[in-house]
Amino acid sequence: MGDASPAGEEEVIALLRACARLLFCNGQTTERTVRNLTRLADHFGLTLSVGARWGEVALRFERPERGEWLEIVPAIPAGVEMHKVTETLKMMDAVRAGSLGPSDALARIKDVEHLPPVSLLRFAGLAGAGAAALSVIFGATDPVTILLVFISAFAGACVRRWLARVAPTPLPQPLAAAFLAGLIAVGVGHLLPSSAVFVIALCPCMVLVPGPHLLNGAIDLARMRVPLAIERLAFASLLVLLITVGLLAGLSVGGQSIPLTAGGASVALPVDMIAAAIAVAAYGTFFSMPWRWLPLPMAVGMVAHALHWGVLAMGGGAALSSFVACLFVGAVVTPLSNRLHLPFAAFAFASVVSLIPGSFVFRMADALIGMANAGPAAAPQLLTAAAVYGTTSVAVMVAMAFGLILPKMLIEDIDPPKDT
Repeated sequence: MGDASPAGEEEVIALLRACARLLFCNGQTTERTVRNLTRLADHFGLTLSVGARWGEVALRFERPERGEWLEIVPAIPAGVEMHKVTETLKMMDAVRAGSLGPSDALARIKDVEHLPPVSLLRFAGLAGAGAAALSVIFGATDPVTILLVFISAFAGACVRRWLARVAPTPLPQPLAAAFLAGLIAVGVGHLLPSSAVFVIALCPCMVLVPGPHLLNGAIDLARMRVPLAIERLAFASLLVLLITVGLLAGLSVGGQSIPLTAGGASVALPVDMIAAAIAVAAYGTFFSMPWRWLPLPMAVGMVAHALHWGVLAMGGGAALSSFVACLFVGAVVTPLSNRLHLPFAAFAFASVVSLIPGSFVFRMADALIGMANAGPAAAPQLLTAAAVYGTTSVAVMVAMAFGLILPKMLIEDIDPPKDT
C-alpha cells in the first residue's frame, strides 16, 4: 500500500474520478465499479465509499488528518464499450502492482477515453450478419429473405453510426434504424409471403435491443440499489419503446402490420448453434469487444443455444428453456468476465442475444395498436394476442435475468474476485 503526499493525493483523486467515469459509463456493473474504485483508493491509504445514480458517481473520501470530503463525477451510463473497461482495469491493476504511477496512469487514462469504436465496416457488416443469423434461427430458409435482412441491418447500422456523430443523445439511433427496417419490409411486402416480411422487419430490430442496460438494471435491483436500477431499466425501456415505435411507424407507411402468427421452418441443431454464434459475434462487435475475445462468448452462446433447443425439444416452455440456458451462461461468464476484465452484462448478454423475446414485444405492441385503431369493433383475438405475447415476453425476460444473475451473485459472494 502506498500513501499519497498532499500533491500526489490530487493526482490520485483525479485518477479515481477518471476511472469512475470510464467504468460507469461503459458498461461495468455497479458492484464491480465500487470494488474496483475502493481497492485502488485503499492502495493509496484513502478510505472511499462510492454511490451511483443516473448521471453521476459520488466519491466520498475519508482521511484522519483531513476528515471527509465529497467528489461528484458526472457520468451517464448509456454506453457499452468493453475495450475501454478492459484497458481501464488493466491500468488500475498496474497501479496497484506498483508498475505504474498516478501521473503516468492519468496520461494513459486520456488515451483510453479517446479509444475509437470498432470500424464502420466491421460494425455494419456484423450487424447485417447478426440479423441474418437471427433470421435463420427464426426459420428463414430463402436466400433472398436472408439477404434482405442483412441489407436492412447493414443500412440501419450505418444510420446509427451517423446519428452517433451528429445527435446529442443516443435516442434517435434505435428509432431511425427500426423505422428503416419497417420501410424495407414494406417495400418487399408485396413480393414475399407474410412470414418473410415478418422476419425482414423483426430481425434488424432485434440487434437494437439494449440488453446490457436491462441486465445491469436487474443486477442493481438484486443488489438493492433500487433507485439506480429503476433509472437503468427506465432508460432501457425507453429504447425498447423507440424501437417498437420506429418499426411500427415504418410498417404503417405501407399499411403493413406484424402478423399475429409467423412460424418459420424448424431449424436443425447444428444450424441453430452456428447461427447463434454469428449473432453473438455481432453483439460482441457492437460492444467493442476485441477480436481475440470473440470466440469465448461465441462458444458459450453455442452451448447455451443448444441447451435452449434441447429443453424446448423435451417440451419445456420458452421461459424454462431460457432460464436453463442463461443459468449456464451466468455460471461460465462470471469467472471469465472477472478474469479477463470484461463487463459482465455485455459479455453475458452477447452470449444469449438470440433468446431475447423481441418478437413477442413487437407483436404485443402491434396488437395493442390494432385494438386502439379498431375501437369497440376490435376483434377479441387482438386482446388475447396482446395478453399472451406480453405475458410471454415478461416471463422470458424475468427467467433470463434470474438465470444470469443467480450464479453471478452466488459465485461472487462465495468466492469474491481477488483481482482489481
